[in-house]
Amino acid sequence: MIRQVLLLCVGCVLSCVNVSLADTPRPPNIVFLLVDDLGQRDLGCYGSTFYETPHLDRLAASGMRFTDAYAACPVCSPTRASILTGKFPVRTGVTDYINKGRRNQPELWDRNTRLLPAPYADRLKLEEVTLAEALREGGYTTFFAGKWHLGPEGFWPEDQGFDVNKGGSDWGHPPTYFDPYHNPRLENELPSEYLPYRFARETSRFIEQHRGEPFLAYLSFHVVHTPLEAPAQLVEKYAAKAKQLPDDGAKFGREVRDVKVRLVQDHAVYAGMIEAMDAAVGKVLDTLEKAGLADNTIVIFTSDNGGLSTAEGSPTSNLPLRAGKGWLYEGGLRVPLLVRCPGVTEPGSTCAAPVVSTDYYPTLLEMAPLPARPEQHLDGESIEPLLRGEARTRSPIFWHYPHYGNQGAVPGGAVRDGDWKLIEWYDSGNVELYNLAEDLGEQRNLAVAEADRTSKMQRMLHEWLEETGAVMPAENPKYR
Repeated sequence: MIRQVLLLCVGCVLSCVNVSLADTPRPPNIVFLLVDDLGQRDLGCYGSTFYETPHLDRLAASGMRFTDAYAACPVCSPTRASILTGKFPVRTGVTDYINKGRRNQPELWDRNTRLLPAPYADRLKLEEVTLAEALREGGYTTFFAGKWHLGPEGFWPEDQGFDVNKGGSDWGHPPTYFDPYHNPRLENELPSEYLPYRFARETSRFIEQHRGEPFLAYLSFHVVHTPLEAPAQLVEKYAAKAKQLPDDGAKFGREVRDVKVRLVQDHAVYAGMIEAMDAAVGKVLDTLEKAGLADNTIVIFTSDNGGLSTAEGSPTSNLPLRAGKGWLYEGGLRVPLLVRCPGVTEPGSTCAAPVVSTDYYPTLLEMAPLPARPEQHLDGESIEPLLRGEARTRSPIFWHYPHYGNQGAVPGGAVRDGDWKLIEWYDSGNVELYNLAEDLGEQRNLAVAEADRTSKMQRMLHEWLEETGAVMPAENPKYR
């Protein structure tokens, strides 16, 4: 009798344990979607009437759309490092896009500029504990597909916390978007297949294979970076669409230093690249649905810098944002950000609070949930309260770009504090101050009219540069 009672008690305990384990929610999966050079205004949900992005518009309708999201740098590699480390580029040392030939390093600089660009790191240090490493230590299986551009071999995704690497290398852009790709980490499969479709297939395959365990799927598109190539049927579609646009005046204007800037979205090839990228995103989202994972998966979609509007074909316009990729104006820094976190984000909601690419690291750790790593993500601040619809006051956001971009801008630094943004150009010492709430296009420089505020924010920028040990550009002895 006693033995029967003991067995009954043990059975009750085991039953309770089983119920408890069954009721414990599995950590959320994470799908992180990063596009190269995509401007904020390049999506239908952000106001584009020429480019067609039905899948991303659907993602926005099912989650939260951020209006004041920023990249940590106006060019690619530094922002990519900031996402993975939670640090502003000045701390990682990767402050410009990584050039294998080192032509943008000061010792090989051959342009007639007043300053020499600052030297910078050409790889993301292995000592950094990346977001992928933190999640993997927390039980996640990690996958990377697409553009890496954070150093030479030995510093690729498989060396920085990713279990699977499909295509991540030192490439800044592919030689072609059509198979054969000649990619050292991506075997050729389907001749003439468009690269975004291939990465969507690889990501979907990973999701299906790992549906039973928490995962990070990090899909980092090369598009819409040059070379400007798109499937022929999409180019034809948008060429015909462009012919139907009204002729309302000039397609190009002039930025400072007489730099040409596109004013109209009507580039057929670029539009085709965007639609193809959108379709690739749609395939991944559909895979989550079919696998029954959509309700337990956080999806983040963003870009590494603003749209290319002043160089290399100037394929897009960022209006009403000023300038584009490579510039410290809003067109170069402000990016699309869509976040869907089922049960947390209100479908179709909008958030106007400033956020920056360093913030994803602590946010995802909090939502995993895994312990924060404040010594690592020094500059990141969790946006989890914003996702729940709560208010949050963010610390000032800083930028340090001590380089001459390929898009026409000069070295400078910037800070956004509340609605105010200050830019200081290092080569001239000129300062610009804008109230973004009243002047989104940064047309009215208030540096003189708001002298006290200008002085305060400039001092704030200088103190931050000193505190972070920022490397500054030097005088160019060969300048004529």
